[in-house]
Amino acid sequence: MRFSVYQESRIGGRKSNQDRVAHCYSRDALLVVIADGMGGHLHGEIAAQIAVEYITEAFQREGRPKLPDPLLFLSRALTNAHHAILDYALDRGLPEAPRTTCVACVVQDNVAYWAHAGDSRLYLIRQGGLLVRTRDHSRVQMLIEQGAISEAQAAVHPSRNRVFSCLGGNHSPQIDYSRKTPLKAGDIIALCTDGVWSPLANGAFISILAENPVAAAVPEILAQAGKLAGSSADNMTLIALMWEDTYVGEVSASIETQTMPIDTFTTQLEKFGKGLSPAQMAELSEVDIEDAIEEIRTAIQKYSKQDTP
Repeated sequence: MRFSVYQESRIGGRKSNQDRVAHCYSRDALLVVIADGMGGHLHGEIAAQIAVEYITEAFQREGRPKLPDPLLFLSRALTNAHHAILDYALDRGLPEAPRTTCVACVVQDNVAYWAHAGDSRLYLIRQGGLLVRTRDHSRVQMLIEQGAISEAQAAVHPSRNRVFSCLGGNHSPQIDYSRKTPLKAGDIIALCTDGVWSPLANGAFISILAENPVAAAVPEILAQAGKLAGSSADNMTLIALMWEDTYVGEVSASIETQTMPIDTFTTQLEKFGKGLSPAQMAELSEVDIEDAIEEIRTAIQKYSKQDTP
């Protein structure tokens, strides 16, 4: 495999960052995943952390060096992440389980597979144009499809932040799965939370990704989204990868996996605590953070044992 990938998350105008993002790859398979947590007093962050960390660890267990069935992997990983969040809430005696959106994408054998719940999005861009965009599980998306409101009206609709599917919460998630999607050299896959896509027009988002290396495009998109949203900016998280299945030209940021040992992985995932704002850090003790980390590990480990093939 040969690809370029870049991820970044910004707090925006919020007191905390409840978004989480990671990518992980073996010699023959690649995973990118993003989550947008919902819930107060660390619980949204923890839900998103459990989802991203669980899915990443499941990939490391099964992708040696690639997954036997990528769609089955996504189904099992997202479903078990959902139940791990419910277990966290049960162990803490919470009246309602925290929630998180989630998008996860696997690429292997030059084919992409993805799954999502909520209104975080995946975009597939080919030759400067939008090929695929996931459908939001949201109230405003339903209104758009019914012809009740326009895209422009959706951007300011009072229900724009209401989702009807997520991991966690009190209802089973609706998880949508892609078809097998063969990739071509130059294709761009981007995953982002609603804090990124909501302020931006699709055209601006796509053109920046299509015209720049991902390491330059991601910060530029986040900067524009933050500027347009102003002081009310949501958490903004974006990961983008450019797929390169040929050796035509040299791209300095490219990752080449062919020489990787068969059972090794490279992962970029920030551990819990690094995404906390200075205000949160001032309110929480080291014991609070250590307890949260231990609770995350406990929730993940229970379902990791069940999910071993």
